[in-house]
Amino acid sequence: MLAWAAIAIWYVWQRWAAIQWLSLGDTDDNMRLMQVRALLDGQGWFDLRNYRLNPPGGFDIHWSRLVDLPIAGLILLLRPLVGVAEAERLACGIAPLLPMAIVLAALGATLRRLVHPLAWPLGIALFLATNVALGMFMPDRIDHHGWQLAMLAVTVAGLCDTNRARGGALVGVATAVSLTIGLEMLPYAAMAGAIITLAWIWDQAEKQRLAIYALTLAGGTAAGFAAFTSFANRVYRCDALTPVYASTVLLAGGLLLALSIVGPRRPVVRLLLALAAGAAVAAFFALAFPQCLGRPEQVSDELYASWLSQVREAKPIYRHPLRIALPIVTLPLIGLLGAVLATWRARRQPSLRGWACVALFGGFAALMLLWQARAGPAAQLLAIPGAAALAWLAVPWLAAPRFWWAKAAAAAALFVIVSGSFTQIIIDRFKVDRPSAYVRRVNKATGRCLTIPAMRPLDRYPAQTVFTFVDLGPRLVTLTHHRAIAGPYHRNGDAILDVHHAFMRSPAEARAIMKRHGATMLLVCPDMAESTNYRAKARGGFYDRLAKGEAFDWLTPLPISKGSPFRAFRID
Repeated sequence: MLAWAAIAIWYVWQRWAAIQWLSLGDTDDNMRLMQVRALLDGQGWFDLRNYRLNPPGGFDIHWSRLVDLPIAGLILLLRPLVGVAEAERLACGIAPLLPMAIVLAALGATLRRLVHPLAWPLGIALFLATNVALGMFMPDRIDHHGWQLAMLAVTVAGLCDTNRARGGALVGVATAVSLTIGLEMLPYAAMAGAIITLAWIWDQAEKQRLAIYALTLAGGTAAGFAAFTSFANRVYRCDALTPVYASTVLLAGGLLLALSIVGPRRPVVRLLLALAAGAAVAAFFALAFPQCLGRPEQVSDELYASWLSQVREAKPIYRHPLRIALPIVTLPLIGLLGAVLATWRARRQPSLRGWACVALFGGFAALMLLWQARAGPAAQLLAIPGAAALAWLAVPWLAAPRFWWAKAAAAAALFVIVSGSFTQIIIDRFKVDRPSAYVRRVNKATGRCLTIPAMRPLDRYPAQTVFTFVDLGPRLVTLTHHRAIAGPYHRNGDAILDVHHAFMRSPAEARAIMKRHGATMLLVCPDMAESTNYRAKARGGFYDRLAKGEAFDWLTPLPISKGSPFRAFRID
Protein backbone atom coordinates (compact mmCIF):
# COMPACT_ATOMS: atom_id res chain seq x y z
CA MET A 1 0.00 0.00 0.00
CA LEU A 2 2.94 2.34 0.62
CA ALA A 3 4.21 1.49 -2.85
CA TRP A 4 0.76 2.19 -4.31
CA ALA A 5 0.56 5.55 -2.53
CA ALA A 6 3.93 6.57 -3.94
CA ILE A 7 2.95 5.43 -7.44
CA ALA A 8 -0.39 7.25 -7.25
CA ILE A 9 1.24 10.50 -6.15
CA TRP A 10 3.79 10.18 -8.96
CA TYR A 11 1.18 9.71 -11.67
CA VAL A 12 -1.01 12.54 -10.40
CA TRP A 13 2.03 14.84 -10.46
CA GLN A 14 3.24 13.55 -13.84
CA ARG A 15 -0.18 13.94 -15.46
CA TRP A 16 -1.27 17.08 -13.69
CA ALA A 17 -1.62 19.03 -16.94
CA ALA A 18 -3.85 16.33 -18.44
CA ILE A 19 -5.95 16.27 -15.27
CA GLN A 20 -6.43 20.04 -15.41
CA TRP A 21 -7.48 19.84 -19.08
CA LEU A 22 -9.91 16.99 -18.29
CA SER A 23 -8.24 14.79 -20.90
CA LEU A 24 -10.85 12.07 -21.09
CA GLY A 25 -9.49 10.57 -24.29
CA ASP A 26 -12.00 7.74 -24.65
CA THR A 27 -15.69 8.15 -25.40
CA ASP A 28 -16.56 5.82 -22.51
CA ASP A 29 -14.67 8.02 -20.03
CA ASN A 30 -16.71 11.02 -21.13
CA MET A 31 -19.96 9.10 -20.84
CA ARG A 32 -18.96 7.87 -17.38
CA LEU A 33 -18.48 11.46 -16.22
CA MET A 34 -21.84 12.43 -17.74
CA GLN A 35 -23.44 9.53 -15.87
CA VAL A 36 -21.92 10.71 -12.59
CA ARG A 37 -23.01 14.30 -13.24
CA ALA A 38 -26.57 13.13 -13.86
CA LEU A 39 -26.55 11.17 -10.59
CA LEU A 40 -25.28 14.15 -8.60
CA ASP A 41 -27.83 16.39 -10.32
CA GLY A 42 -30.68 14.22 -9.06
CA GLN A 43 -31.29 11.70 -11.85
CA GLY A 44 -32.70 8.44 -10.53
CA TRP A 45 -30.36 5.72 -9.27
CA PHE A 46 -31.81 3.17 -11.68
CA ASP A 47 -32.23 5.63 -14.57
CA LEU A 48 -29.04 5.51 -16.64
CA ARG A 49 -30.31 7.23 -19.78
CA ASN A 50 -28.28 10.16 -21.05
CA TYR A 51 -30.86 12.71 -22.11
CA ARG A 52 -28.41 14.96 -23.94
CA LEU A 53 -27.73 12.34 -26.58
CA ASN A 54 -30.46 11.54 -29.12
CA PRO A 55 -32.94 14.02 -27.59
CA PRO A 56 -35.62 14.14 -26.45
CA GLY A 57 -35.85 10.43 -25.62
CA GLY A 58 -32.25 10.07 -24.57
CA PHE A 59 -29.55 7.49 -25.08
CA ASP A 60 -29.68 4.18 -23.20
CA ILE A 61 -26.43 2.98 -21.57
CA HIS A 62 -26.05 -0.68 -20.57
CA TRP A 63 -23.67 0.02 -17.67
CA SER A 64 -24.36 -0.01 -13.93
CA ARG A 65 -23.75 2.67 -11.33
CA LEU A 66 -21.22 0.66 -9.34
CA VAL A 67 -18.18 2.37 -10.89
CA ASP A 68 -19.90 5.76 -10.53
CA LEU A 69 -19.65 5.56 -6.74
CA PRO A 70 -15.92 6.33 -6.19
CA ILE A 71 -16.01 9.15 -8.75
CA ALA A 72 -19.15 10.66 -7.24
CA GLY A 73 -17.75 10.24 -3.73
CA LEU A 74 -14.55 12.08 -4.63
CA ILE A 75 -16.52 14.92 -6.24
CA LEU A 76 -18.74 15.28 -3.17
CA LEU A 77 -15.66 15.25 -0.93
CA LEU A 78 -13.71 17.81 -2.92
CA ARG A 79 -16.51 20.09 -4.13
CA PRO A 80 -16.76 22.20 -0.95
CA LEU A 81 -12.99 22.74 -1.02
CA VAL A 82 -12.21 23.53 -4.66
CA GLY A 83 -15.51 24.04 -6.47
CA VAL A 84 -17.43 21.81 -8.86
CA ALA A 85 -15.19 22.05 -11.97
CA GLU A 86 -11.92 21.42 -10.12
CA ALA A 87 -13.53 18.65 -8.04
CA GLU A 88 -14.50 16.87 -11.26
CA ARG A 89 -10.98 17.20 -12.65
CA LEU A 90 -9.37 15.87 -9.47
CA ALA A 91 -11.89 13.04 -9.14
CA CYS A 92 -11.21 11.95 -12.72
CA GLY A 93 -7.49 12.05 -11.99
CA ILE A 94 -7.60 10.13 -8.72
CA ALA A 95 -10.43 7.60 -9.21
CA PRO A 96 -8.64 5.34 -11.75
CA LEU A 97 -5.73 4.91 -9.33
CA LEU A 98 -7.96 3.37 -6.63
CA PRO A 99 -8.37 -0.07 -8.26
CA MET A 100 -4.60 -0.13 -8.80
CA ALA A 101 -4.25 -0.58 -5.03
CA ILE A 102 -6.35 -3.75 -5.25
CA VAL A 103 -4.27 -5.02 -8.17
CA LEU A 104 -0.96 -4.50 -6.37
CA ALA A 105 -2.24 -6.16 -3.19
CA ALA A 106 -3.63 -9.14 -5.13
CA LEU A 107 -0.44 -9.54 -7.18
CA GLY A 108 1.64 -9.35 -4.00
CA ALA A 109 -0.44 -12.07 -2.35
CA THR A 110 -0.17 -14.31 -5.42
CA LEU A 111 3.61 -13.95 -5.72
CA ARG A 112 4.18 -14.47 -1.99
CA ARG A 113 2.26 -17.73 -2.14
CA LEU A 114 3.62 -19.09 -5.42
CA VAL A 115 7.07 -17.62 -6.00
CA HIS A 116 8.64 -16.51 -2.71
CA PRO A 117 7.60 -14.45 0.34
CA LEU A 118 9.96 -11.69 -0.81
CA ALA A 119 8.96 -11.73 -4.48
CA TRP A 120 6.06 -9.28 -4.23
CA PRO A 121 8.08 -6.20 -5.38
CA LEU A 122 8.59 -7.99 -8.70
CA GLY A 123 4.84 -7.91 -9.23
CA ILE A 124 4.78 -4.14 -8.79
CA ALA A 125 7.73 -3.65 -11.15
CA LEU A 126 6.28 -5.92 -13.83
CA PHE A 127 2.87 -4.28 -13.56
CA LEU A 128 4.44 -0.86 -14.11
CA ALA A 129 6.23 -2.25 -17.18
CA THR A 130 2.99 -3.26 -18.93
CA ASN A 131 1.68 -0.97 -21.63
CA VAL A 132 -2.03 -1.59 -22.17
CA ALA A 133 -2.78 -2.98 -18.68
CA LEU A 134 -1.20 -0.03 -16.87
CA GLY A 135 -3.02 2.37 -19.16
CA MET A 136 -6.37 1.28 -17.70
CA PHE A 137 -5.37 2.81 -14.33
CA MET A 138 -3.96 6.13 -15.49
CA PRO A 139 -5.52 9.44 -14.40
CA ASP A 140 -8.64 10.32 -16.44
CA ARG A 141 -9.23 6.66 -17.45
CA ILE A 142 -12.37 6.62 -15.36
CA ASP A 143 -14.34 3.92 -17.16
CA HIS A 144 -14.84 0.49 -15.64
CA HIS A 145 -11.91 -1.45 -17.12
CA GLY A 146 -9.54 -0.81 -14.21
CA TRP A 147 -12.03 -2.13 -11.70
CA GLN A 148 -12.68 -5.25 -13.74
CA LEU A 149 -8.96 -5.92 -14.03
CA ALA A 150 -8.70 -5.47 -10.26
CA MET A 151 -11.38 -8.13 -9.80
CA LEU A 152 -9.45 -10.41 -12.15
CA ALA A 153 -6.31 -9.99 -10.03
CA VAL A 154 -8.34 -10.82 -6.90
CA THR A 155 -9.71 -13.89 -8.68
CA VAL A 156 -6.19 -15.19 -9.33
CA ALA A 157 -5.20 -14.51 -5.71
CA GLY A 158 -8.26 -16.44 -4.54
CA LEU A 159 -7.49 -19.41 -6.80
CA CYS A 160 -3.99 -19.57 -5.33
CA ASP A 161 -5.04 -19.07 -1.71
CA THR A 162 -4.18 -21.99 0.53
CA ASN A 163 -7.05 -21.01 2.82
CA ARG A 164 -9.82 -22.70 0.86
CA ALA A 165 -12.78 -20.85 2.36
CA ARG A 166 -11.18 -17.44 1.93
CA GLY A 167 -10.00 -18.31 -1.57
CA GLY A 168 -13.48 -19.41 -2.65
CA ALA A 169 -15.01 -16.26 -1.19
CA LEU A 170 -12.50 -14.03 -2.97
CA VAL A 171 -13.21 -15.64 -6.35
CA GLY A 172 -16.97 -15.60 -5.85
CA VAL A 173 -17.19 -11.98 -4.69
CA ALA A 174 -14.73 -10.75 -7.34
CA THR A 175 -16.71 -12.51 -10.07
CA ALA A 176 -20.01 -11.10 -8.81
CA VAL A 177 -18.60 -7.57 -8.69
CA SER A 178 -17.16 -7.94 -12.19
CA LEU A 179 -20.49 -9.15 -13.59
CA THR A 180 -22.30 -6.29 -11.88
CA ILE A 181 -19.95 -3.81 -13.58
CA GLY A 182 -20.30 -5.38 -17.03
CA LEU A 183 -19.94 -8.57 -19.03
CA GLU A 184 -16.54 -7.90 -20.61
CA MET A 185 -14.91 -10.37 -18.21
CA LEU A 186 -17.61 -13.04 -18.55
CA PRO A 187 -15.25 -15.51 -20.33
CA TYR A 188 -12.72 -15.13 -17.50
CA ALA A 189 -15.47 -15.56 -14.93
CA ALA A 190 -16.51 -18.81 -16.59
CA MET A 191 -12.88 -19.92 -16.71
CA ALA A 192 -12.44 -19.24 -12.99
CA GLY A 193 -15.51 -21.34 -12.19
CA ALA A 194 -14.22 -24.14 -14.41
CA ILE A 195 -10.81 -24.09 -12.69
CA ILE A 196 -12.38 -24.30 -9.22
CA THR A 197 -14.58 -27.17 -10.36
CA LEU A 198 -11.63 -29.00 -11.94
CA ALA A 199 -9.66 -28.60 -8.70
CA TRP A 200 -12.56 -30.19 -6.80
CA ILE A 201 -12.74 -33.05 -9.31
CA TRP A 202 -9.02 -33.67 -8.82
CA ASP A 203 -9.03 -33.25 -5.03
CA GLN A 204 -12.16 -33.76 -2.95
CA ALA A 205 -10.63 -31.60 -0.21
CA GLU A 206 -11.38 -28.61 -2.46
CA LYS A 207 -15.11 -28.95 -1.73
CA GLN A 208 -14.98 -26.14 0.83
CA ARG A 209 -13.55 -23.72 -1.73
CA LEU A 210 -16.19 -24.84 -4.23
CA ALA A 211 -19.05 -24.44 -1.73
CA ILE A 212 -18.02 -20.97 -0.56
CA TYR A 213 -17.40 -19.91 -4.16
CA ALA A 214 -20.88 -21.07 -5.18
CA LEU A 215 -22.53 -19.24 -2.28
CA THR A 216 -20.68 -15.95 -2.73
CA LEU A 217 -21.04 -16.05 -6.52
CA ALA A 218 -24.80 -16.58 -6.43
CA GLY A 219 -25.40 -14.30 -3.46
CA GLY A 220 -23.10 -11.55 -4.72
CA THR A 221 -24.64 -11.62 -8.19
CA ALA A 222 -28.15 -11.46 -6.76
CA ALA A 223 -27.14 -8.52 -4.56
CA GLY A 224 -25.47 -6.77 -7.50
CA PHE A 225 -28.56 -7.25 -9.64
CA ALA A 226 -30.86 -5.90 -6.94
CA ALA A 227 -28.71 -2.90 -6.03
CA PHE A 228 -27.31 -1.78 -9.37
CA THR A 229 -29.38 -3.07 -12.29
CA SER A 230 -31.00 -0.16 -14.11
CA PHE A 231 -34.61 -0.06 -15.26
CA ALA A 232 -33.43 -0.68 -18.84
CA ASN A 233 -31.53 -3.81 -17.73
CA ARG A 234 -34.50 -5.48 -16.08
CA VAL A 235 -35.61 -6.94 -19.38
CA TYR A 236 -34.17 -9.92 -21.20
CA ARG A 237 -31.18 -8.22 -22.80
CA CYS A 238 -27.93 -10.08 -23.48
CA ASP A 239 -25.27 -7.40 -22.94
CA ALA A 240 -25.39 -6.74 -19.18
CA LEU A 241 -26.35 -8.29 -15.85
CA THR A 242 -30.00 -8.67 -16.77
CA PRO A 243 -32.42 -11.41 -15.64
CA VAL A 244 -30.78 -13.56 -18.35
CA TYR A 245 -27.41 -13.81 -16.64
CA ALA A 246 -28.64 -13.33 -13.08
CA SER A 247 -30.84 -16.42 -13.33
CA THR A 248 -28.13 -18.42 -15.10
CA VAL A 249 -25.54 -17.59 -12.43
CA LEU A 250 -27.98 -18.42 -9.64
CA LEU A 251 -28.65 -21.81 -11.23
CA ALA A 252 -24.93 -22.46 -11.68
CA GLY A 253 -24.21 -21.46 -8.08
CA GLY A 254 -26.96 -23.72 -6.78
CA LEU A 255 -25.73 -26.71 -8.76
CA LEU A 256 -22.11 -26.18 -7.69
CA LEU A 257 -23.21 -25.96 -4.06
CA ALA A 258 -25.14 -29.20 -4.48
CA LEU A 259 -22.06 -30.88 -5.97
CA SER A 260 -19.93 -29.82 -3.01
CA ILE A 261 -22.52 -31.18 -0.56
CA VAL A 262 -22.92 -34.51 -2.34
CA GLY A 263 -19.15 -34.85 -2.74
CA PRO A 264 -18.72 -38.38 -4.13
CA ARG A 265 -15.38 -39.96 -3.33
CA ARG A 266 -14.45 -41.20 -6.80
CA PRO A 267 -12.98 -38.53 -9.14
CA VAL A 268 -14.72 -40.03 -12.18
CA VAL A 269 -18.11 -39.65 -10.49
CA ARG A 270 -17.30 -36.05 -9.58
CA LEU A 271 -16.32 -35.43 -13.21
CA LEU A 272 -19.57 -36.88 -14.54
CA LEU A 273 -21.64 -34.85 -12.08
CA ALA A 274 -19.78 -31.67 -13.00
CA LEU A 275 -20.35 -32.33 -16.71
CA ALA A 276 -24.04 -32.94 -16.04
CA ALA A 277 -24.29 -29.68 -14.08
CA GLY A 278 -22.54 -27.78 -16.88
CA ALA A 279 -24.87 -29.32 -19.45
CA ALA A 280 -27.90 -28.37 -17.36
CA VAL A 281 -26.76 -24.73 -17.12
CA ALA A 282 -26.04 -24.60 -20.86
CA ALA A 283 -29.41 -26.18 -21.71
CA PHE A 284 -31.25 -23.77 -19.43
CA PHE A 285 -29.53 -20.77 -21.04
CA ALA A 286 -30.14 -22.00 -24.59
CA LEU A 287 -33.78 -22.92 -24.05
CA ALA A 288 -34.78 -19.98 -21.86
CA PHE A 289 -32.87 -17.27 -23.72
CA PRO A 290 -32.31 -18.38 -27.33
CA GLN A 291 -31.99 -14.73 -28.41
CA CYS A 292 -28.69 -14.57 -26.51
CA LEU A 293 -27.00 -17.39 -28.43
CA GLY A 294 -25.85 -14.91 -31.08
CA ARG A 295 -24.09 -11.59 -30.69
CA PRO A 296 -24.79 -10.23 -27.18
CA GLU A 297 -25.13 -6.68 -28.57
CA GLN A 298 -28.13 -7.81 -30.68
CA VAL A 299 -27.43 -5.17 -33.33
CA SER A 300 -28.66 -5.24 -36.91
CA ASP A 301 -26.52 -6.82 -39.62
CA GLU A 302 -26.03 -3.40 -41.21
CA LEU A 303 -24.75 -1.83 -37.99
CA TYR A 304 -22.49 -4.80 -37.31
CA ALA A 305 -20.95 -4.62 -40.79
CA SER A 306 -20.58 -0.84 -40.89
CA TRP A 307 -19.51 -0.19 -37.29
CA LEU A 308 -19.24 -2.92 -34.66
CA SER A 309 -17.04 -5.24 -36.73
CA GLN A 310 -14.75 -2.30 -37.48
CA VAL A 311 -14.04 -1.39 -33.85
CA ARG A 312 -10.29 -1.77 -33.47
CA GLU A 313 -10.24 -3.41 -30.05
CA ALA A 314 -12.80 -5.99 -31.22
CA LYS A 315 -10.46 -7.26 -33.95
CA PRO A 316 -8.03 -10.17 -33.38
CA ILE A 317 -4.55 -9.13 -32.34
CA TYR A 318 -3.03 -10.39 -35.61
CA ARG A 319 -5.11 -7.86 -37.54
CA HIS A 320 -3.37 -4.96 -35.83
CA PRO A 321 -0.15 -3.27 -36.99
CA LEU A 322 3.03 -4.93 -35.73
CA ARG A 323 4.01 -1.83 -33.73
CA ILE A 324 0.81 -2.25 -31.72
CA ALA A 325 0.42 -6.02 -31.57
CA LEU A 326 3.96 -7.06 -30.66
CA PRO A 327 4.29 -5.08 -27.38
CA ILE A 328 0.88 -6.41 -26.30
CA VAL A 329 1.52 -10.12 -26.90
CA THR A 330 5.13 -10.38 -25.72
CA LEU A 331 4.49 -10.36 -21.97
CA PRO A 332 1.56 -12.83 -22.14
CA LEU A 333 3.76 -15.30 -24.05
CA ILE A 334 6.65 -14.87 -21.61
CA GLY A 335 4.29 -15.19 -18.66
CA LEU A 336 2.72 -18.35 -20.08
CA LEU A 337 6.16 -19.88 -20.57
CA GLY A 338 7.09 -19.01 -17.00
CA ALA A 339 3.83 -20.36 -15.59
CA VAL A 340 4.20 -23.68 -17.44
CA LEU A 341 7.81 -24.01 -16.27
CA ALA A 342 6.84 -23.14 -12.69
CA THR A 343 4.00 -25.67 -12.80
CA TRP A 344 6.45 -28.36 -13.86
CA ARG A 345 8.93 -27.41 -11.14
CA ALA A 346 6.15 -27.47 -8.53
CA ARG A 347 4.77 -30.86 -9.58
CA ARG A 348 5.66 -32.40 -6.18
CA GLN A 349 5.03 -29.29 -4.09
CA PRO A 350 1.91 -27.78 -2.45
CA SER A 351 2.06 -24.84 -4.87
CA LEU A 352 1.25 -27.12 -7.83
CA ARG A 353 -2.47 -26.36 -7.71
CA GLY A 354 -1.88 -22.61 -7.63
CA TRP A 355 0.58 -22.70 -10.52
CA ALA A 356 -1.72 -24.93 -12.53
CA CYS A 357 -4.49 -22.33 -12.08
CA VAL A 358 -2.18 -19.52 -13.21
CA ALA A 359 -1.00 -21.52 -16.24
CA LEU A 360 -4.58 -22.37 -17.28
CA PHE A 361 -5.71 -18.79 -16.85
CA GLY A 362 -2.67 -17.42 -18.68
CA GLY A 363 -3.11 -19.81 -21.60
CA PHE A 364 -6.80 -18.93 -21.83
CA ALA A 365 -6.02 -15.20 -21.87
CA ALA A 366 -3.39 -15.64 -24.57
CA LEU A 367 -5.91 -17.50 -26.73
CA MET A 368 -8.45 -14.72 -26.14
CA LEU A 369 -6.08 -12.36 -27.96
CA LEU A 370 -6.71 -14.38 -31.11
CA TRP A 371 -10.38 -13.45 -30.74
CA GLN A 372 -10.21 -9.79 -29.71
CA ALA A 373 -7.35 -7.39 -28.98
CA ARG A 374 -9.33 -5.99 -26.04
CA ALA A 375 -8.12 -9.07 -24.13
CA GLY A 376 -4.63 -7.49 -24.05
CA PRO A 377 -4.84 -5.84 -20.59
CA ALA A 378 -6.15 -9.00 -18.93
CA ALA A 379 -3.57 -11.17 -20.71
CA GLN A 380 -0.74 -8.91 -19.53
CA LEU A 381 -2.03 -8.86 -15.96
CA LEU A 382 -2.39 -12.65 -15.84
CA ALA A 383 1.15 -13.03 -17.23
CA ILE A 384 2.83 -11.27 -14.30
CA PRO A 385 3.11 -14.31 -11.93
CA GLY A 386 4.74 -16.45 -14.63
CA ALA A 387 7.13 -13.66 -15.66
CA ALA A 388 8.04 -13.10 -12.00
CA ALA A 389 8.78 -16.81 -11.58
CA LEU A 390 11.20 -16.67 -14.51
CA ALA A 391 12.94 -13.61 -13.08
CA TRP A 392 13.17 -15.18 -9.63
CA LEU A 393 15.20 -18.09 -11.00
CA ALA A 394 18.12 -15.69 -11.41
CA VAL A 395 17.90 -14.21 -7.89
CA PRO A 396 20.33 -16.66 -6.19
CA TRP A 397 23.02 -15.84 -8.76
CA LEU A 398 22.30 -12.12 -8.68
CA ALA A 399 22.39 -12.07 -4.86
CA ALA A 400 25.88 -13.59 -4.71
CA PRO A 401 28.41 -11.05 -3.32
CA ARG A 402 30.93 -10.92 -6.18
CA PHE A 403 30.84 -8.78 -9.36
CA TRP A 404 27.86 -6.74 -8.15
CA TRP A 405 28.31 -4.03 -10.82
CA ALA A 406 28.05 -6.60 -13.59
CA LYS A 407 25.17 -8.31 -11.83
CA ALA A 408 23.28 -5.04 -11.49
CA ALA A 409 23.54 -4.57 -15.24
CA ALA A 410 22.51 -8.19 -15.77
CA ALA A 411 19.50 -7.71 -13.50
CA ALA A 412 18.37 -4.68 -15.50
CA ALA A 413 18.80 -6.56 -18.77
CA LEU A 414 16.91 -9.55 -17.36
CA PHE A 415 14.00 -7.34 -16.32
CA VAL A 416 13.81 -5.76 -19.76
CA ILE A 417 13.62 -9.24 -21.29
CA VAL A 418 11.22 -10.84 -18.78
CA SER A 419 8.84 -7.85 -18.79
CA GLY A 420 8.66 -7.87 -22.58
CA SER A 421 9.87 -4.25 -22.70
CA PHE A 422 12.54 -5.17 -25.21
CA THR A 423 9.96 -5.31 -28.02
CA GLN A 424 9.01 -1.66 -27.57
CA ILE A 425 12.70 -0.72 -27.40
CA ILE A 426 13.34 -2.53 -30.68
CA ILE A 427 10.31 -0.94 -32.35
CA ASP A 428 11.37 2.54 -31.25
CA ARG A 429 15.03 2.03 -32.05
CA PHE A 430 14.56 0.59 -35.53
CA LYS A 431 11.34 2.46 -36.31
CA VAL A 432 9.49 -0.77 -37.03
CA ASP A 433 6.18 -0.39 -38.88
CA ARG A 434 6.06 3.38 -38.38
CA PRO A 435 2.65 5.01 -38.94
CA SER A 436 2.39 6.79 -42.28
CA ALA A 437 2.14 10.56 -42.63
CA TYR A 438 -1.56 10.12 -43.36
CA VAL A 439 -2.14 8.19 -40.11
CA ARG A 440 -0.19 10.79 -38.13
CA ARG A 441 -2.30 13.57 -39.66
CA VAL A 442 -5.53 11.78 -38.79
CA ASN A 443 -4.37 11.13 -35.23
CA LYS A 444 -3.37 14.78 -34.79
CA ALA A 445 -6.69 16.04 -36.12
CA THR A 446 -8.63 13.66 -33.89
CA GLY A 447 -6.68 14.74 -30.83
CA ARG A 448 -7.13 18.47 -31.49
CA CYS A 449 -10.89 18.26 -31.87
CA LEU A 450 -11.32 16.58 -28.48
CA THR A 451 -9.66 19.34 -26.46
CA ILE A 452 -11.23 21.98 -24.23
CA PRO A 453 -9.68 24.91 -26.19
CA ALA A 454 -11.22 23.56 -29.40
CA MET A 455 -14.70 23.01 -27.96
CA ARG A 456 -15.02 25.90 -25.51
CA PRO A 457 -15.82 28.49 -28.25
CA LEU A 458 -18.88 26.42 -29.21
CA ASP A 459 -20.58 27.57 -26.00
CA ARG A 460 -20.93 31.09 -27.43
CA TYR A 461 -23.87 29.72 -29.42
CA PRO A 462 -27.16 28.99 -27.61
CA ALA A 463 -27.61 25.40 -26.42
CA GLN A 464 -29.01 23.34 -29.27
CA THR A 465 -28.94 19.90 -30.87
CA VAL A 466 -25.74 19.47 -32.87
CA PHE A 467 -25.40 16.90 -35.63
CA THR A 468 -21.84 15.59 -35.52
CA PHE A 469 -19.74 12.42 -35.74
CA VAL A 470 -20.63 9.43 -33.56
CA ASP A 471 -17.24 9.46 -31.83
CA LEU A 472 -17.48 13.20 -31.19
CA GLY A 473 -20.91 13.15 -29.51
CA PRO A 474 -19.88 12.07 -25.98
CA ARG A 475 -17.04 14.59 -25.81
CA LEU A 476 -19.27 17.37 -27.13
CA VAL A 477 -21.93 16.90 -24.45
CA THR A 478 -19.25 16.61 -21.75
CA LEU A 479 -17.43 19.86 -22.57
CA THR A 480 -20.25 22.08 -23.90
CA HIS A 481 -23.90 22.83 -23.13
CA HIS A 482 -25.05 21.40 -26.46
CA ARG A 483 -26.87 18.15 -27.23
CA ALA A 484 -25.74 15.56 -29.78
CA ILE A 485 -27.31 12.71 -31.74
CA ALA A 486 -25.20 9.61 -31.14
CA GLY A 487 -22.30 7.98 -29.36
CA PRO A 488 -20.61 4.62 -30.02
CA TYR A 489 -23.02 2.52 -27.92
CA HIS A 490 -24.74 -0.44 -29.50
CA ARG A 491 -28.12 -0.11 -27.77
CA ASN A 492 -28.77 3.00 -29.81
CA GLY A 493 -28.00 1.54 -33.18
CA ASP A 494 -30.74 3.47 -34.99
CA ALA A 495 -29.17 6.80 -34.05
CA ILE A 496 -25.71 5.58 -35.07
CA LEU A 497 -27.03 4.44 -38.44
CA ASP A 498 -28.78 7.77 -38.92
CA VAL A 499 -25.44 9.55 -38.54
CA HIS A 500 -23.79 7.11 -40.94
CA HIS A 501 -26.56 7.49 -43.49
CA ALA A 502 -26.53 11.28 -43.29
CA PHE A 503 -22.81 11.56 -43.96
CA MET A 504 -22.66 8.83 -46.61
CA ARG A 505 -25.83 9.40 -48.63
CA SER A 506 -27.07 12.33 -50.70
CA PRO A 507 -27.26 15.91 -49.36
CA ALA A 508 -31.05 15.81 -49.53
CA GLU A 509 -31.17 12.65 -47.41
CA ALA A 510 -28.65 14.16 -44.99
CA ARG A 511 -30.79 17.26 -44.48
CA ALA A 512 -33.92 15.15 -43.93
CA ILE A 513 -32.19 13.03 -41.26
CA MET A 514 -30.81 16.10 -39.48
CA LYS A 515 -34.22 17.77 -39.48
CA ARG A 516 -35.87 14.60 -38.17
CA HIS A 517 -33.54 14.71 -35.16
CA GLY A 518 -34.20 18.40 -34.57
CA ALA A 519 -30.57 19.35 -35.23
CA THR A 520 -29.92 23.03 -35.91
CA MET A 521 -26.12 22.95 -36.15
CA LEU A 522 -23.77 20.69 -38.13
CA LEU A 523 -20.29 20.26 -36.65
CA VAL A 524 -17.50 18.36 -38.41
CA CYS A 525 -13.83 17.80 -37.67
CA PRO A 526 -11.93 17.44 -40.97
CA ASP A 527 -9.51 14.50 -41.02
CA MET A 528 -10.89 13.02 -37.79
CA ALA A 529 -10.61 9.24 -37.98
CA GLU A 530 -14.36 8.72 -38.33
CA SER A 531 -14.58 11.20 -41.20
CA THR A 532 -12.05 9.23 -43.24
CA ASN A 533 -14.43 6.25 -43.22
CA TYR A 534 -17.24 8.33 -44.70
CA ARG A 535 -15.02 9.57 -47.49
CA ALA A 536 -13.53 6.16 -48.23
CA LYS A 537 -16.80 4.23 -48.20
CA ALA A 538 -19.07 6.78 -49.89
CA ARG A 539 -17.30 8.66 -52.66
CA GLY A 540 -19.65 11.41 -53.78
CA GLY A 541 -21.70 11.16 -50.59
CA PHE A 542 -22.71 14.20 -48.56
CA TYR A 543 -19.63 14.35 -46.34
CA ASP A 544 -17.23 13.65 -49.19
CA ARG A 545 -18.69 16.59 -51.12
CA LEU A 546 -18.67 18.81 -48.03
CA ALA A 547 -15.02 17.95 -47.32
CA LYS A 548 -14.11 18.93 -50.89
CA GLY A 549 -15.49 22.41 -50.25
CA GLU A 550 -18.89 22.14 -51.93
CA ALA A 551 -21.51 24.56 -50.58
CA PHE A 552 -25.16 23.72 -49.96
CA ASP A 553 -27.98 26.25 -49.81
CA TRP A 554 -29.34 24.75 -46.59
CA LEU A 555 -26.02 25.06 -44.72
CA THR A 556 -24.76 28.47 -43.54
CA PRO A 557 -21.13 28.55 -42.29
CA LEU A 558 -20.76 29.67 -38.68
CA PRO A 559 -17.64 31.33 -37.22
CA ILE A 560 -16.03 29.53 -34.27
CA SER A 561 -12.58 30.91 -33.47
CA LYS A 562 -9.37 31.59 -35.32
CA GLY A 563 -7.45 28.39 -35.94
CA SER A 564 -10.31 26.12 -34.84
CA PRO A 565 -10.07 22.53 -36.09
CA PHE A 566 -13.86 22.47 -36.54
CA ARG A 567 -16.20 23.54 -39.31
CA ALA A 568 -19.68 24.53 -38.15
CA PHE A 569 -22.85 25.27 -40.10
CA ARG A 570 -26.37 26.39 -39.32
CA ILE A 571 -28.90 23.90 -40.67
CA ASP A 572 -31.72 25.75 -42.48
